[in-house]
Amino acid sequence: MSGINKVILVGHLGKDPEVRHLDGGVTVASFPLATSETYTKDGKKIEQTEWHNIVMWRGLADIASKYLQKGKLVYIEGKLRTRSFEDKEGHKKYTTEIVAENFTMLGRKSDFEGPGEYNQQKSDEENGAGHGNHVIAKEDQPMNYDKGTDDDMPF
Repeated sequence: MSGINKVILVGHLGKDPEVRHLDGGVTVASFPLATSETYTKDGKKIEQTEWHNIVMWRGLADIASKYLQKGKLVYIEGKLRTRSFEDKEGHKKYTTEIVAENFTMLGRKSDFEGPGEYNQQKSDEENGAGHGNHVIAKEDQPMNYDKGTDDDMPF
């Protein structure tokens, strides 16, 4: 039986996605995501924040670069990937990242629209439309993106 490598996170972007275009036109976007939880200890409310490195490839990266920005709340599904690299001094380092397979932007529709789109959104709400909308992006939608295999990923 094969194992399961599944990560589900809901958190806020720590900064705008950093987008790079690799050889062959492959797009990759990366950004930190903060997840927070609160608990009570000795009668005091304590908040603990974890930071996760998120990586998105190809079509998903293109969508992320267009819609995601610092502070936005997002639901992400993906898998853990640990890779190694050499730092500037030649020391081998390891990093663990979440390679996203899909994401859903959470919050109000107006949170993800530019200033010029606000009036249309407001008009739609006045007419009873536009409530509860979320933008959902998956690796194979809406751009007919073919995920390929892990061998296709240049790391």
